[in-house]
Amino acid sequence: MDSYVDEFINYLAVERGLAQNTLESYGRDLRQFQLFLQNDKLDIIKDSNRNTILNYLNNLQSKGRAVSTISRNLAAIKSFYQYLVRERYIDKDPAANLESPKLEKKLPKILSIAEVEELLKQPNSFLPTGLRDKAMLELLYATGIRVSELISLNISDVNLDMGYIKCYGKGAKERIVPLGSIAAKCVQEYIAKGRPKLVRTYEEPALFVNHHGNRLTRQGFWKIIKKYAQEANITKEITPHTLRHSFATHLLENGADLRSVQEMLGHADISTTQIYTHVTKNRLKEVYDKAHPRA
Repeated sequence: MDSYVDEFINYLAVERGLAQNTLESYGRDLRQFQLFLQNDKLDIIKDSNRNTILNYLNNLQSKGRAVSTISRNLAAIKSFYQYLVRERYIDKDPAANLESPKLEKKLPKILSIAEVEELLKQPNSFLPTGLRDKAMLELLYATGIRVSELISLNISDVNLDMGYIKCYGKGAKERIVPLGSIAAKCVQEYIAKGRPKLVRTYEEPALFVNHHGNRLTRQGFWKIIKKYAQEANITKEITPHTLRHSFATHLLENGADLRSVQEMLGHADISTTQIYTHVTKNRLKEVYDKAHPRA
């Protein structure tokens, strides 16, 4: 099985140019599916049929997995079997005509402007790590880039004179994102005073590095933002994308048009960006209910 999965993942990387996070996600989901079948002494190539796949999806549901997780697993399985049919490893696609469960639309959790400001105040700018953390948080809120895009940034991707960064989103698509003056100043200060004390070698291309001098990981950033949220007494659930969601919502609340926000976020489809209009409507309703004497 592993050889088939490895071959499939290699195909997705080379032929389809999918992002590393997507490749890891597909590999992880397919190996979990394989393990489920092995527990019933079934082979993923010879014994798979519509029922075995449905049993697996039902198993995920019984474990309380989110609809989005189940849909992602099914997408990986369908894509895998389509590949096997195309390469003539199997004759019939067992996942054909299986439909993804309907996704419930979950509105993203966002911070208020006051909460964002409190969060951004927390890093200690007298420490190299504090300068780094301040630059990262300011950069995320100023640009709305994904955390995976943030940690993938190299020094060469930042143009502080022109006020923009170059990042690579899903499918390794390049986009240019404008950078505000406050974020630019924080990044400049980190590059001048913080980063030289953290890197071990001048050849290191990564913009943001950990205390070992290596590129910061997604897990490393996750710990950092959780720590500062605690220190800022923010009780809302914080995720690595919280600042991205807050960036988009605050832009729309202040009159930015949807197409511009779509471009800055790097969404291929504007329907993905439209979820933030639901958030702004909800927030307007909350303000109305609190402020209007007859609400």
